[in-house]
Amino acid sequence: MLRRILIALALPLFLAACGADNKWASDEAVRAARYTSNEQPSISLMTVIGIPRGEGGHSALLINGSQQIIFDPAGSFEHPRAPERHDVLYGITPQMRNVYIDYHARDLPGERYYVTVDTVPVTRAVADAAIRAAEANGPANKAFCANATTAVLRQVPGFQGAPGGFSPIRMRSWFLTLPGVQSTEYRDNDPRLVHGDLLRMKDGTIHAYDR
Repeated sequence: MLRRILIALALPLFLAACGADNKWASDEAVRAARYTSNEQPSISLMTVIGIPRGEGGHSALLINGSQQIIFDPAGSFEHPRAPERHDVLYGITPQMRNVYIDYHARDLPGERYYVTVDTVPVTRAVADAAIRAAEANGPANKAFCANATTAVLRQVPGFQGAPGGFSPIRMRSWFLTLPGVQSTEYRDNDPRLVHGDLLRMKDGTIHAYDR
């Protein structure tokens, strides 16, 4: 009995230490930010990869359906024009998508990463199923980005074979086997991205901000 009480008392501290994100933007903010793209509905896996060792730093999903969102499990990105609810970022216009990529693709002392975006065309119904799964997933704990990405993809037709585990690189290797996948790579100072929207704080963290 005592052991159960101690576990119950310790659980909130454990979750806080893991870093579950409980951000919940208002209905008004989410509605105002909503962005619908005219491009082919799609699901894209975004992978942040370390330089030079090639280790996986982060996994996220860019989903283009009835609206375009980013599922950013355990992510640190924030921007006033991208309201967030439990790891789902809304208002992902082409410019905001580039700001998100630019935030992760950086070449700084001790922080050298590039970003790959692997895209699979899908129907609008499949993309919207992915959005619903992302919205229902809840906040992911730190280091659970690949695990949470798997949990979402396994609920989506055509993506049920997503591998388990905690490796963004393993997730990407599987995603690249999907039919019709197209890949793009982004590195720091890529002319396709939007620079100048990133602010490095004194504590070493990096935030996206509004010009």
